[in-house]
Amino acid sequence: MSFLFGSRSSKTFKPKKNIPEGSHQYELLKHAEATLGSGNLRQAVMLPDGEDLNEWIAVNTVDFFNQINMLYGTITEFCTESSCPVMSAGPRYEYHWADGTNIKKPIKCSAPKYIDYLMTWVQDQLDDETLFPSKIGVPFPKNFMSVAKTILKRLFRVYAHIYHQHFDSVMRLQEEAHLNTSFKHFIFFVQEFSLIDRRELAPLHELIEKLGSKDR
Repeated sequence: MSFLFGSRSSKTFKPKKNIPEGSHQYELLKHAEATLGSGNLRQAVMLPDGEDLNEWIAVNTVDFFNQINMLYGTITEFCTESSCPVMSAGPRYEYHWADGTNIKKPIKCSAPKYIDYLMTWVQDQLDDETLFPSKIGVPFPKNFMSVAKTILKRLFRVYAHIYHQHFDSVMRLQEEAHLNTSFKHFIFFVQEFSLIDRRELAPLHELIEKLGSKDR
């Protein structure tokens, strides 16, 4: 959760997305932070009693965007056009960018370019009040769950790229505990609500198994 990084003056890759104080979503975020503080991540990701599933997924999606934003922000100097000419997660997985609107046909591009496209696209979705309503009483659209799934699927790719291509830099910066806790939270959340297809998670399958086995 964002509070993991609270003591550090860390730069973010994109501007942080804030949930307005005093709103119900802000209260949900505070609830999530409090339960995360207990250390039981499996319990922390569960839908709180009486809460709306869409709203819970929206609040956590915003928070994961902010976390990944910070994590990638710490290693941007190592993720360059020359070091990462393609967006990959190890030798077997390569990603091409398309958003269905501005870029309809998938294009091969460098990792920094891909992640810039990806984070800008996510930011646009989160800022769209028709998709992510912040006002009480405004309903979520019928396609909300499919949009949220696409966002989380794409955010996973940033974790996968960091782990496969930049973990040595993460270790040098002593950020591995932040990365591991953030990713574990992310994985437990998407598993709890079946938000990402298992095939999409394949690049980090071994790590996911390892993280899960520690909690059994």
